[in-house]
Amino acid sequence: MDTLWDNIEKLSAVCRAASSHLPDEELKVLQVGEVAEEASEAMHALHGLKGLTTWGDAHTWSEVQNDLVGAVFAALLAMHYIDPTGARAASDEIIHRRTRRSREAAAAA
Repeated sequence: MDTLWDNIEKLSAVCRAASSHLPDEELKVLQVGEVAEEASEAMHALHGLKGLTTWGDAHTWSEVQNDLVGAVFAALLAMHYIDPTGARAASDEIIHRRTRRSREAAAAA
């Protein structure tokens, strides 16, 4: 079974092939922008779910989740574009560092 990062690497290869006409730096910048766009879509869906839009488009929690996963995938893909060989390790290190307090609190409990 493919891991999340295996799927990110496959998606990266497909996206890089489709964008081969773009310089590498531009591709990185565009992908970081895609993270913001996907997160914005999740926020829009949340507004629709809560009835906070003026045009009456209703949304569900499932749509919010779908857009959040899109933002996560976009972020991991951006990390892979930035450093194809080190993205997995960087992700693991960042997650380890950002969850240190919760691990310490769990150990103390």
